[in-house]
Amino acid sequence: MKRKKFHPSSLYLCAVLLLMYLPVVMVVIYSFNASKSDVQWAGFTLGWYQKMIHNESLMDALRNSLVLGVSSCAISAVIGTVGAVGLAQSDFKTKGLLENVAMLPIMIPEIILGMVFLAFFSFLGLPFGMITLIIAHTAFCIPYIFIVVKGRLAGIDRSIGEAARDLGASEMRMFFDITLPLIAPAILSGSLLAFAMSLDDVVISFFVTGAQTNTLPIKIYSQIKLGVSPEINALCTVMLALTFLLILLSGALTKTKKGKPIKPTISKEANQ
Repeated sequence: MKRKKFHPSSLYLCAVLLLMYLPVVMVVIYSFNASKSDVQWAGFTLGWYQKMIHNESLMDALRNSLVLGVSSCAISAVIGTVGAVGLAQSDFKTKGLLENVAMLPIMIPEIILGMVFLAFFSFLGLPFGMITLIIAHTAFCIPYIFIVVKGRLAGIDRSIGEAARDLGASEMRMFFDITLPLIAPAILSGSLLAFAMSLDDVVISFFVTGAQTNTLPIKIYSQIKLGVSPEINALCTVMLALTFLLILLSGALTKTKKGKPIKPTISKEANQ
């Protein structure tokens, strides 16, 4: 038997993966540590998970972050999808410029966006809290969904839409029967990415949140000076598990969508 040759690229890949995932593994391990210290191991325990559940301020911050992430992603999914489909079906001189403008929130530094939102909401007189958080997070979540859906639309054969029009389908019916099923995996992927960015945001949320509304990243950031509690490690472990579950669900849905053929509902109605 021939021995496989060792490539330096394999060592490089192992080093990169180790640097990426070792901190994550350490957080998971020390969430079960009986000691408050992250230096020494004092035995296995689930006590930090129990304390996490009974920590009202931490649970309120988590609840606010989940509500904020779901709300902003739902709104941005609609706006980003409609914008991507509208631009894909349009043809005008400033189309490229409009696409670049739509992606500006990704390229602008977060601290500048936070200051802009702070000045804008102060000018409008909006009370800082969940409403301002949802508006701000929706604004920077839209480009992520827009880019993913736009890339998916570029790979769709236009002859499908032309055939639907020839059979008498309206623009609305063609969107719901043909376009939407084809871009559904892209919408889901973009929404999951936007949800992760919303859940992770600290800078913009710091500028637009109110005194009574606290998100999880800001809560964790405020506790850094006092040291990271093992309860935070337990919460991070739970969120990592949920994230992996969402990724697996997204992959399963994507494979299911790709495997399903488009049902010829339009042709049947056109022949009637």
